[in-house]
Amino acid sequence: MIATDPSGATAATGPTEYVGVYHADGGPVGEVRYIVGKFLGTAHCALCDITHTWRRRPEWDEMVARLGVPFRLLHLNELDDELRAAVAEAGSPVVFARVGGVLRVALDADQLETAGGSVERFASLLGAASA
Repeated sequence: MIATDPSGATAATGPTEYVGVYHADGGPVGEVRYIVGKFLGTAHCALCDITHTWRRRPEWDEMVARLGVPFRLLHLNELDDELRAAVAEAGSPVVFARVGGVLRVALDADQLETAGGSVERFASLLGAASA
């Protein structure tokens, strides 16, 4: 069971890892399916909008480097059993924080949407969620 507490961390211990899960499959077929769906208005992923334009945003990599905590990005077809179960419960896109070995929702789809594709706004939301 995952906790949906938006804090993602406690005062005593912070996250040891973040895991972002896109609302899309990876690989060539998944990428093409997403691009076509985005063009047609049938596919959308707020986390994709934050991390990528037509390639990964340099400001994303810079933000992750400043976190000092590993941040994995995965597609729906790349999940292990633990993450698959967590996403089934939380939905996608989503960012989890691993705190004390437990996955907790740090930012859900609605919160990611409020970032409006901005890495800076995402960093602010993540910081607030981890405080």
